[in-house]
Amino acid sequence: MEFLPSIASPTSTLLIWIILGYGLGSVPFGLLLTRIMGLGNLRDIGSGNIGATNVLRTGNKAAAALTLSLDAGKGAAAVLLARSLAGEDAAQLAGLASFIGHCFPIWLAFKGGKGVATFLGLVIALAWPVGIACCVTWLAIAKLSKISSLGGMTAALLSPIWAIALGYPDTIALCAGLTTIVLIRHHENISRILAGTESKIGKS
Repeated sequence: MEFLPSIASPTSTLLIWIILGYGLGSVPFGLLLTRIMGLGNLRDIGSGNIGATNVLRTGNKAAAALTLSLDAGKGAAAVLLARSLAGEDAAQLAGLASFIGHCFPIWLAFKGGKGVATFLGLVIALAWPVGIACCVTWLAIAKLSKISSLGGMTAALLSPIWAIALGYPDTIALCAGLTTIVLIRHHENISRILAGTESKIGKS
């Protein structure tokens, strides 16, 4: 069972897609949208995070939904473009790079989002059954627990298992790597969940 795609593209091609993926992923849509829509500086709102959950704290659901879609879309776009123009090896690296770009954007001193939306978008593009399973997991856990971060982390944790179960073994290593970063980015949420102080959906 292969846990990684075969490396068929030249190193130079892979490096180009890593750079392009990172650049695409580093676009801070949440921050840009809140400024364009006159919702204030997202860094001064709630957790200061640039993701959709914090955008929702502005009270503008449309802005939050658009941020979620765009953050997911940039991960998906990186994968699909690289796959169509290079190959599966480039697609996985471009997806990983877009995720890293979202979490650690150079334009924001490497202080970006937590990556759940971008993770879901790139996994849907990479292996759509695995991505759909992760989305269902996220929604189900978030609905049951009323904790969005717990839903996102659970979806990431189960992604390698979904990859095995649904027949996409060559995405397992990528899913495991993405999960590690998601958990690291959520270390404060994990502490609050254990302490029982994590914010719940629908509550300020």
